[in-house]
Amino acid sequence: MTTLFIDADACPVTRDALDCARKARIPCVIAGDSGHNLIKHVRASDPTDPRDGFWVSTICVQQGQDSADFAIVCELEPGDVVVTQDMGLAAMALGRGAQAIGVRGEVYDKYTIDALLLVRHAEKEARRNQRRHSTPKGGPRSFTDADRRRFRARLAELLGELQAKS
Repeated sequence: MTTLFIDADACPVTRDALDCARKARIPCVIAGDSGHNLIKHVRASDPTDPRDGFWVSTICVQQGQDSADFAIVCELEPGDVVVTQDMGLAAMALGRGAQAIGVRGEVYDKYTIDALLLVRHAEKEARRNQRRHSTPKGGPRSFTDADRRRFRARLAELLGELQAKS
């Protein structure tokens, strides 16, 4: 059975992902570090033990770079889905036979992830070089309601496709 994993560290769509999991009757695991209140996203009526259909649990890890990412990767099975803003985690998920979706609704795939990682690395290098010569400007664009709607629609579609296959 497909499980939805949410990389909850700085994730603006945790509630949205949980709503999609509830509707699709897909088990869900919220992972994050100890600096986050992961349980705040869980409804009192949500089942917390594995059974057929929807249930939700949390994985709380020590604070540290990529701690939640590695905890998720250790639990992944082929056919699972990961919600993440982290392309590195998305790449590891794809390598494990899972699916990965970004918070703005982009579904990562094994054919383009290497190019995305290369672009991310080049942008990081450019920022690093720019800091040496001037004040950095910009950053990621603001998260919008349109991003949220796109994410919800694409995740619902992805979960529906996976249910149809099983």
